[in-house]
Amino acid sequence: MDGMDMSSTSSSSHSMSSSSSMSMTMVFKNTHDTPLFSNAWTPSSSGSFAGTCIFLIILAIIDRCLIAFKATMERHWLATHLNRRYVTVAGKSSEAGNIDSDPDAKLASLITAQGVEESVKVVHNLNRGPIPWRFSVDLPRALLFLCIVGISYLLMLAVMTMNIGYFCSVLGGAFLGELAVGRFIQTNEHGH
Repeated sequence: MDGMDMSSTSSSSHSMSSSSSMSMTMVFKNTHDTPLFSNAWTPSSSGSFAGTCIFLIILAIIDRCLIAFKATMERHWLATHLNRRYVTVAGKSSEAGNIDSDPDAKLASLITAQGVEESVKVVHNLNRGPIPWRFSVDLPRALLFLCIVGISYLLMLAVMTMNIGYFCSVLGGAFLGELAVGRFIQTNEHGH
């Protein structure tokens, strides 16, 4: 029976040690040798740690700038969509064709800078729904979003190292980026 007690004691002590090693203590550390993104990027001096922190500040500023750029482009794409006023009407003969085929036709037609209007109709797009899918808009939008998400995840990984210097650098960069370009990120929620 003594052998049985020893094996159960060692088994329970093993499960206790493995459960305690599995629970990590989440506390900030203030060391200058915390790897960033890979073991190859491990600052070895105070200067290289400062350089890493400066990199994180710049990366966070770039993240905010990309978000502001995307918001600006969204407004541009929407304005371009809303300003599309001439739509070709299927089956409508052009006024220029009517004038050419009928010599008695009156010249009471829409004259544009390019000449007599073709088979178009003037429309005002007041639709507040999503704009139609366009390759020239949606591809750049998706690429911008990909860059923003990639940088955001890199910043998240830097914060997850639990290094106080990296954490403060990301916060400082986000603050400086918002201070510089935050006014461009604001969207008009009322549709004016």
